[in-house]
Amino acid sequence: MVELNNVTLQYGSQVLFLGANLKINPGEKVGLVGPNGAGKTTIFRLLLGEEKPDEGNVERPKRLSVGVFRQDFAEYGDKSVLAETVAGAGAVAALSGELEELEAKLGDVDDPNYDAILERYGEVQARFQDGGGYDLDARARAILAGLGFRPEEVDGPIGALSGGWRMRVQLARLLLAPHDLLLLDEPTNYLDIESILWLEGWLRAFSGAILMTCHDRDVMNRVVRKVIEIDGGTLRTYVGDYDAYERARALDAAQREAEYEKQQAMLARDMRFIERFRAQPRKASQVQSRAKKLEKIERVEPPKRLVERSFNFRRPERSGNDVLAVKGLVKRYGDRVIHNKLELMVHRGERWAIMGENGAGKTTLLKMMAGVLPPDAGQVVVGASVQLGYFAQHQMEQLSGDRTVLEELEAHAPKADRGVIRSLAGAFGFSGDEIEKPIFVLSGGERSRLALAKMLYDMPNFLVLDEPTNHLDLTTKRALVKALQDYDGTLIFVSHDRAFLRALATRVVELSPEGPRVYHGSYDEYVQMSGREAPGMRAL
Repeated sequence: MVELNNVTLQYGSQVLFLGANLKINPGEKVGLVGPNGAGKTTIFRLLLGEEKPDEGNVERPKRLSVGVFRQDFAEYGDKSVLAETVAGAGAVAALSGELEELEAKLGDVDDPNYDAILERYGEVQARFQDGGGYDLDARARAILAGLGFRPEEVDGPIGALSGGWRMRVQLARLLLAPHDLLLLDEPTNYLDIESILWLEGWLRAFSGAILMTCHDRDVMNRVVRKVIEIDGGTLRTYVGDYDAYERARALDAAQREAEYEKQQAMLARDMRFIERFRAQPRKASQVQSRAKKLEKIERVEPPKRLVERSFNFRRPERSGNDVLAVKGLVKRYGDRVIHNKLELMVHRGERWAIMGENGAGKTTLLKMMAGVLPPDAGQVVVGASVQLGYFAQHQMEQLSGDRTVLEELEAHAPKADRGVIRSLAGAFGFSGDEIEKPIFVLSGGERSRLALAKMLYDMPNFLVLDEPTNHLDLTTKRALVKALQDYDGTLIFVSHDRAFLRALATRVVELSPEGPRVYHGSYDEYVQMSGREAPGMRAL
């Protein structure tokens, strides 16, 4: 359906692709992976025709309908959420507008063009019906509901939404329109776990082809059946889900390592022979033969090794056994009661995952636990010798924009060794020149990583984390999970990442209007006991 054939693309002195090949067949679900800056966005631009290769060609059918979801915020007018979503349906949405205009004109039977208007109305109505226009609103509402919108929000103005919820509208517009190929750049960002699970099912059922980047391992495993990896300017294709890709890549890397080492050993032997017998006339022909062979041999490139990020955090001081007590907690927003006489007791070493449907008050609870939001009634009691660290997305705004990443970390830990600071930065994705980046140019994900690095360097004995994996790539997530698995403290967190939940939770708390329900055990045990992967989902 779409192909890149021997594509070479260079920006100045940087060679982004060299003889790269890619093929996506009709109906295929493909994951696109590679480090930041490897060229994933450029692949999308090439397939969309927004970028032209220096060499090679891009093949795609002329009538191919391609939809793209990008990580940028679209500007919307004053329409309702539903109207903006329906407007994304392309030709069918345009036909709806024309139908309304024609219906208004049909009221004037004295119009000299009445017969032509009537004929045009019949044509437009037939096309509108064939395109599924009459159930357009119903489909739009179903998609918006799947993405977490309440009915009153669907009919409300889009201008009242935050940036993250506008991104959901942008995704809904894309899913509503008919497309042969979807290009999705991190579609699960800004979604809660219920919406991710709904989207997962929608993508699996979608009859067209998909090329997607995604930092959610579970989504990649359940949706894609082929993975294309950008590896130093080339594209490598692996058949299977993300786990299968990791296994195949490890095997491939081991084979390439063995080939490289074998050739290096052979080259070393021949070079030793040449050096040893270069001055002996009776060995001259053999020396010359080996030298010519070395000139002609095609050298195996040294394999690129994936560098796993890690950081050895210092051990936190021991807290008392009773870390935090929630006693009769009440919180309202207007007439809406979010928490009503909530009671919880957290002990040292426990790892609580807070779950609940959209609007259940997960972030509100974490804010009250962290002491940044006062309850309307009741109290949060922090135990003896507890040192609390709190991470939330708004902390990114507290970073000093005129500093570099290195300067921000050094200001936070002025007594730390420069090597320790660089190791900390590397664990959260700031390696090489990236550590000299000024903060004002950092993306939201980079700022999130920097804020996490600062908090985890302090290593308090009680961590309260609100969506700590938002915008983190899979490599950084692994480093964070490993650090928290080795963490000798108490943890309470909200996360939409099932791999993160699976790796860390020893308690799962479901928030609901009827009160909290505590499940003792891991996330997998919670799924088994509750029969669902998230509170808002149906039983498995």
